[in-house]
This record gives sequence, C-alpha cells and structure tokens, in this order.
Amino acid sequence: MVRETIDVVIIGAGPAGLQAALHASRKKASVLVIGRSERSSIFQTHVENYLGVDGVTSGSELMRIAMSQARRFGVRIMAEDVLHIVQEEGGFVIKVESGQEIRAHALIIATGTARKKLKVKGEKELLGRGVSYCVDCDANFFRKVRVAVVGNESAAVDGALTLLGYASEVFLVTKELVITDELHKKLVDSAVQLKSATWVKEIIGEQAVTGLLLEDDSVLAVEGVFIELGAKGAVELANNLGVLLDPDTFTHIVTNRKQETNMPGVYAAGDITGHPYQMAKAVGEGCVAGLEAANYARRQHLEEDPS
Repeated sequence: MVRETIDVVIIGAGPAGLQAALHASRKKASVLVIGRSERSSIFQTHVENYLGVDGVTSGSELMRIAMSQARRFGVRIMAEDVLHIVQEEGGFVIKVESGQEIRAHALIIATGTARKKLKVKGEKELLGRGVSYCVDCDANFFRKVRVAVVGNESAAVDGALTLLGYASEVFLVTKELVITDELHKKLVDSAVQLKSATWVKEIIGEQAVTGLLLEDDSVLAVEGVFIELGAKGAVELANNLGVLLDPDTFTHIVTNRKQETNMPGVYAAGDITGHPYQMAKAVGEGCVAGLEAANYARRQHLEEDPS
C-alpha cells in the first residue's frame, strides 16, 4: 500500500486542532486534520467569554469560520475516524476508517476528552466491573467470556472486531450503523454477532455485569459491555502509542509547556491535556503544539536529507 507522507497530522477538528493546523501550516509544513468539527464540545454551545467575540456567538459558526480559515491556509481536512496509530522509524502511521493509511513526521492529539455515556441504569454502578469505555485498554480482562459492544460508528465496529481475539463470543448492539463500506464488509465477514435495530435499556448485574436488557425486552447474557459511542477516544489512541497519561485518573495526556508528550514527535493540546476546559486554553495550546510539531517535522526532513 502506497502511504502518503504528511509533515503534521492532527487528530481532532475542534479549536485546539484547527489552531494547531493554522500555525503549523504558516510554518510551511504540510498539514492534515482528521476529524469532524461537529463532534467538538464547542460545536453545540454558545460563546461569549472569548477575546474578540462581541456578545454571544454560536460555537458552530466559530467552527465553520475556523474550518474555512484552515483550508484557506492550505490545510487538508479529512472527515473520518482514526482507528489505529502505530510508530515506525521516522514517524507514525495513522489508519482511518476508510482503510487509508497516512504517514506523519509529527502527530498532534487534540480530540478532547469527554466520552459519551449510555445513561442507563447499571452503567455507572458497574463501571470497572464489566463496564468499559476502552476496548484497547481492557480487552485482555475479558478472555474466553461473552461480551457486547454498544455503538453505531467506527469505534464500535473496530472494537468488536478486536474483541474477537479475546472473548468467546462478541455481540454488537447497534441501532443503525454509520460506517464505511469497507468496515461494513469486515463486520459482515467476521464472527461478530449483530443485535441490530435495538438498544440497551439497562445493564444488569449486582457485583459484576451479567447481561443487558434490550429495548425489545430480551436479555443478552454477557460478562462485559464496551460502550463505544462515536470515534475512538484519545485515551485509547495514546495508550496504544505508549503516551504517558496522568497517574491519578488516566484521563488526560501529560505534556510540558511545549505541548510535548513523553514520546518524541507526539504533541497534545486542548481538553485532552486537562483542566480548565476552556476554548481560550485549547487555542493557546493548539498554537504552541502546531509551531512545535512543524519544527519537529522540519528537523526530521533534515535528518532524512542533510543536503
């Protein structure tokens, strides 16, 4: 497979990611943003405490302007989900849901941190006792047992396929799948058992998960349930790369003042780096990350071609 090489790949199309893209592009780096701005936490909100914003402005309008700005500066935007990132000599390989692979000299993680919840009985009570939000983190704990994945998008399907290597049986509970044709074919050709056109009413169990009560009032007996609503989260992606997470909650990526992580070439910005969850902080960190990532990519070019 021929891989396109990009100087700076940014995962996340919110304020941090798009600001990083603007500054990296101005440094003459080739820049690709992977993500959907409508998934940004700012998209559904209104903004009135941001410098230069007079009165109340919708987050969706700010994101529309930011996307237009980024494209005008030469930034490419790919509205897809990232499934996997692996490190290789001289950079990173990012695989997206369409099956395409992109090679990057530098990587910026700016996906935000919030994970969508099912908001059903048993979800909170059984978290860590059969309920998980991270297949890549917890799959090994569910060897040889029946598990279910709940979700409609790429993260859910990819998670279900991954779990086939661990669990005895894997079920995918989905209301309506929204995935690429390639991913759909992989699902159909796999041993994943579909529970389609239904949803979860309750997660059953006392000390641990024992099953799911579905909307049709049937009970699906499982010992684990993975809630994967939307795109793969930053914690999973970072965990697979070996990026250091905060030791207290394991919900944020640790960075220094240059937005560098513990891994050379990997930067993070925005909500994923911790409080405060404010657009001003996200934009500032995005600026720093974009500049630093572009500089790192330039150094990689010089090492590859010293002439």
